[in-house]
Amino acid sequence: MTGVLSEETRARDAIAAVGASLFARALTFGSTGNISVRLSDGSFLMTPTNVSLGGLDPARLSHLSPQGAHRSGDRPTKEAFLHRCMYCARGEAGAVVHLHSTHAVAVSVLADVDPEDVLPPITAYYVMRVGRLPLVPYFPPGDERLAGAVAAHAGAHHALLLANHGPVVAGRTLAEAQYAAEELEETAKLFLLLHGRRIRTLTCAQAEALKAP
Repeated sequence: MTGVLSEETRARDAIAAVGASLFARALTFGSTGNISVRLSDGSFLMTPTNVSLGGLDPARLSHLSPQGAHRSGDRPTKEAFLHRCMYCARGEAGAVVHLHSTHAVAVSVLADVDPEDVLPPITAYYVMRVGRLPLVPYFPPGDERLAGAVAAHAGAHHALLLANHGPVVAGRTLAEAQYAAEELEETAKLFLLLHGRRIRTLTCAQAEALKAP
């Protein structure tokens, strides 16, 4: 016995650890939000429906085929199609984090934001980890018409803000997706704190030099 954990076991443990961290810091609440990781065979692990990210059991995570068919584990979230849309559009993506984090949701309901790029380039880390953030039109939770709306943006953007709903962020690794989602939430918080005041954003040249992947 080598004691080396399998890829799937490591991914299960990582999803549970990230979920607990996000929940403990009030970046998600109740049974909101979902996390997935794509495995090397193209299948993916996902948080189940109606389960708090603060109390995930790694052994009960949903396991879905590359086509989105439920293979094992608890029933997946009804928003599983959001994750699959991101994976289909972004071949390099290894994980997706979808939150209902308070400040990002607050920004998603503002009527005066630019739907092509919701948040301004306030900080270098936001530009590096998020970049441009389009606003996806509102659809009810679980409405699969949202899949087409997400797919229309996902090829060019690894982070999207769903109107009146919350952010969905893809990354090459789970840590990358987590950090980008957290940076988005902190920037949304800054944006709301500064709303209505004159601000100094990064210039186009400064932002271009920091291009997010």
